[in-house]
Amino acid sequence: MARSIDDAVFDPGGAVEAQLGWTLGARYSVASYRSAAAVIAQRAPAELAAILRILDAFTISRTEIRSPGGNRMSATTRFADLAAAEGFHQEVRIEADLTVRLREGKGENAPEIDRILRADYIHNHLVDFWRGRVAFDYEWNSKDQTYDRDLYAFRSFFEAGVIDVGVIVTRALPPEFFQSLGYCLDKDGNETASTVAAKFGASTTGTHKLLSRIAAGRSGGCPVLVFGIRPGNITPA
Repeated sequence: MARSIDDAVFDPGGAVEAQLGWTLGARYSVASYRSAAAVIAQRAPAELAAILRILDAFTISRTEIRSPGGNRMSATTRFADLAAAEGFHQEVRIEADLTVRLREGKGENAPEIDRILRADYIHNHLVDFWRGRVAFDYEWNSKDQTYDRDLYAFRSFFEAGVIDVGVIVTRALPPEFFQSLGYCLDKDGNETASTVAAKFGASTTGTHKLLSRIAAGRSGGCPVLVFGIRPGNITPA
């Protein structure tokens, strides 16, 4: 009987928590693809410590979730500020040309007989944050196709030799949580006729949609670490 692909590509939870020195389980879920937890712990321990400090300092209020703002709500800006304070560069793009050389014969001194320049071979792939050997994205309420963009960007950075691991922070909140928040608020703080559950519908981001894309290999060989925001990270006011 065939094994689930999740068992083949995602790392055991206990080992992941030990590698990360994980203490935030009540507030975030964690999943590690292709030994991402081990890679970041060994290859980028300073960046791992910085990300854990960001996660520990970051919370979202129920009022913020009910208020207008989409993926750029005040909590998202606050998350970016925390990342900047830890030395992460923001909105980092990768661009590269490819030079192809053809040589005739064997050996290092074989004569070059043609050269082709492929301009924009890697073009304009963007990550929210970058520092050292780590690319880092935050997704709160984008369309779920945004994950494809993020994972392809990680793949481009990884294959170019720029990073060792990609990290995504996103939602791990069940539909019942959004239903419990009732109605959305307008810019003045008044309740509207729209429900929070409708605002955060089936087409928006969530770890269940991200992990299936990772399991399908959308990031190529790039290890990916996923932190999911749980209800325990949401404050009352």
